[in-house]
Amino acid sequence: MSTPTARIAELAAHTGHVVTVRGWVTHLRSSGKIAFIVMRDGTGLLQGVVVKNQVAPEVWARFSELTQEACIAITGEAKAEPRAPGGNEIQVSGLEVIGPSPLDYPIQPKEHGIEHLLDHRHFWLRSPRQVAIAKIRHEIEQAIHDFFYERGFLRVDTPLLTAAIGERSGLFSTEYFDEGNAYLAQTGQLYGEAAAAAFGKIYTFGPTFRAEKSKTRRHLTEFWMIEPEVAFNDTHDNMRLQEDLVSFLVERVLERRQAELAELERDVSKLKQVVRPFVRLDYSDAITLVRRKGSSAKWGDDLGAEDEALIVADYDRPVFVMNYPKEAKAFYMKENPADPRTVLCDDMLAPEGYGEIIGGSQREDDYDKLLHRIREEGLPEDAYGWYLDLRKYGTFPHAGFGLGLERTVGWICGTPHIREVIAFPRMMHRLRP
Repeated sequence: MSTPTARIAELAAHTGHVVTVRGWVTHLRSSGKIAFIVMRDGTGLLQGVVVKNQVAPEVWARFSELTQEACIAITGEAKAEPRAPGGNEIQVSGLEVIGPSPLDYPIQPKEHGIEHLLDHRHFWLRSPRQVAIAKIRHEIEQAIHDFFYERGFLRVDTPLLTAAIGERSGLFSTEYFDEGNAYLAQTGQLYGEAAAAAFGKIYTFGPTFRAEKSKTRRHLTEFWMIEPEVAFNDTHDNMRLQEDLVSFLVERVLERRQAELAELERDVSKLKQVVRPFVRLDYSDAITLVRRKGSSAKWGDDLGAEDEALIVADYDRPVFVMNYPKEAKAFYMKENPADPRTVLCDDMLAPEGYGEIIGGSQREDDYDKLLHRIREEGLPEDAYGWYLDLRKYGTFPHAGFGLGLERTVGWICGTPHIREVIAFPRMMHRLRP
């Protein structure tokens, strides 16, 4: 009868039984007569104990040849050991080297510069900190799907290649057969609006691209966005949905990822303050606030990262800044009937200086006003013919928003730069690995 294999996270169910565990070596130490192997398999850490006079000579010899990140399989009796890394231990009786690792493994147990780590991102992902971030990101992604599924939203997948643009920021373009230029999607929103007319409540979840020459800690050229769109929602409904979603995500991580937050040394007391309702601040009041704090921003300007930090400094939860001037925002946002200089929109600013994590708006549902804005922006009308059709055939009030996944994960994890919260970051000067 063959020995069963188990993953480290499953070992509690195998206590007292002989099992085989496969994974990669993280640490080794030996006193000459007893040796310890710490290994990982993606689900946790495990300590293997090798006693020289209790194993075959070839097993002891194989241990002496092990190096960091060698891929191995160990066999032995599993037992709980609170003092061991991961809380489990195997008394090793068998050891197999599946894949050796040379001594020049690029990431050693010492300090490395960020460029070195990014050059070896394919290995850096294996570190405990990066594993913790990845698991929190996974939890947030699953929570997003659960949130919308439980509320009757339909997920719609929108094109990554498009003839129409949604934002003013830079575009990645490519020749598209005989159709002229195609652009990598900056947003799935325009298609989401069409889907909302078909299905009522939808969300999209996918990669988006911005060819912005930005080197800040908040920017990537490729990132993931979650974009709900809801028929008959107005701007106030839109903000309520946003705060419900963000509160849900924070609560989910606090509930299920305490170990990972501890690995990151995240101050969870700050996350526990993220409760509804969030602060709502009119743009004009925001300008007054930041100018009082020393900013040179004037009415009509978009708010920069420094201004956003000044705004949230007084609050322990996210802040909505509402009703920006129309010149500072995208063409599709609905004119504010109370002040036609502005549009019915909002940015949600995360606390602790993490800046905008959501941008949302009520969409312009008036055909003539939307056409006027398209012409004002100098956009090609033929590329937006189908989008204008939505206002011609059964127009309807609707609203939606885009949540930047990496910024949200970065804030919840407390990471200083969002390059750590995506497996293989794409930035202005980084296309590899």
